[in-house]
Amino acid sequence: MGNIVLDHDRYDHKMGVPRPMTVSPNNPEFDMLIDLDSPLIVRQPKWMRDTNCRELLRLVRQHSPCSRADLVRYSGLTAPTVSAGIAALHRRGLVEFIGPGRSNGGRPPRMVQFNAKHGYVVGADVGGSNVRLELADLNGSAVGRWCASLGADRTPEVVTDIIAEGTGHLLKQHEVQLKRVLALAVGAPGITDVSAGVVRAAPNLTDWDNVPLRRMCEQKTGLRTIIENDVNLAALGESWCGIAKGARNFIFIAIGSGVGGGIVIDGKLHHGVDWSAGELGYLLVPGVVKQALDVNALGALESEIGGKAIEREWQQRISTRSDLLAPLRATEVFDRALSGDALALEMFTRVAELLSLAIINVSIVLNMSLVVLGGSVGRHPALVDAVRQLLNAHQFSCPKVVVSSLGVDAQLSGTIWLALQSAEANGFKVRQPTGGVRAESTSSITRETDY
Repeated sequence: MGNIVLDHDRYDHKMGVPRPMTVSPNNPEFDMLIDLDSPLIVRQPKWMRDTNCRELLRLVRQHSPCSRADLVRYSGLTAPTVSAGIAALHRRGLVEFIGPGRSNGGRPPRMVQFNAKHGYVVGADVGGSNVRLELADLNGSAVGRWCASLGADRTPEVVTDIIAEGTGHLLKQHEVQLKRVLALAVGAPGITDVSAGVVRAAPNLTDWDNVPLRRMCEQKTGLRTIIENDVNLAALGESWCGIAKGARNFIFIAIGSGVGGGIVIDGKLHHGVDWSAGELGYLLVPGVVKQALDVNALGALESEIGGKAIEREWQQRISTRSDLLAPLRATEVFDRALSGDALALEMFTRVAELLSLAIINVSIVLNMSLVVLGGSVGRHPALVDAVRQLLNAHQFSCPKVVVSSLGVDAQLSGTIWLALQSAEANGFKVRQPTGGVRAESTSSITRETDY
């Protein structure tokens, strides 16, 4: 499912996200896993049965389809143990038999594969202007998507109402029962305390100070919920199925309306002591206006190279020029720089220099091998090329700079990956939801659309 490993010291199994487990009959966490009450394996301790089945399920997912003889070779378990474990997983609906495989001279083996339709997960990406949701099966394959624009009211109540509505819409459209949804993962654009399930601050939204987002989503959807910072999720997405697949030390830098980073060290997502690791928008690099750090205000670097900052400066600078009256988006300013406009080129050069300084400073501390640039501004080809050239002038701390291969889907892919990890940590158990979801319209939503 990808090479990223969750920072186990920071995630709790009660949230539905794994921690390392000690293989011991005294470990109560094994009682949470797969319920196996078969007389065929009654002589094995429950913790051993659960551990074997968990490993067999992992191998089936990795090698699907495969035979039980294959699983004996992969796992090192005995044939009776594998047969009993597969039978138990089949009773749970987690695996399915798909007919005979290729024969090597004897009776053709009966092939087994993971049942990806046993359950589903939902991922939600909360942006500054819209909320996007995806429904996926247990292989991570998209079943459907939904999007709604945010109006002027972007409060936590409104946003969580939208998430609940979007979830209900997707389940109704694709005829999925609520109890078959095993986890919901939500990405928030701000400092997010994953352990507490609280968004500490999100300056681009309204009244997002110490918001209990996990609890609110669970109450409105009835689903087990995990929350995470949106740029951290983009890093997870790129590592799972994007350009950072296989990289164990990298940073994802998102430059859109604002600036943020997701840091991966030794294959683990790094949050920091106060969950603020990667808040690159607050960096005080040479050339920016020095200011005290304030979670409710834009950071110094973000105020210079964020998309909104570029657009605001362009509008201010052209106010004295009669030939340039139309406001431009940040990427359009970059395009104008390429066409030879002196003012646009000056602004573009400054953004590239500040971004390269930020990358160098982070690389000196973390010595990353890879930097992935994402966001509407960060992905601009001219900016990427300029940053590469500036970094090449240095003898060290010059990581490889690449463009996000997932683009706007990086965050949403990360939510699906995280939701799958939660579902797996809970044994892919189908549970009775604690509430319901609404599929009716919410007045503050402009209009939902499938995309």
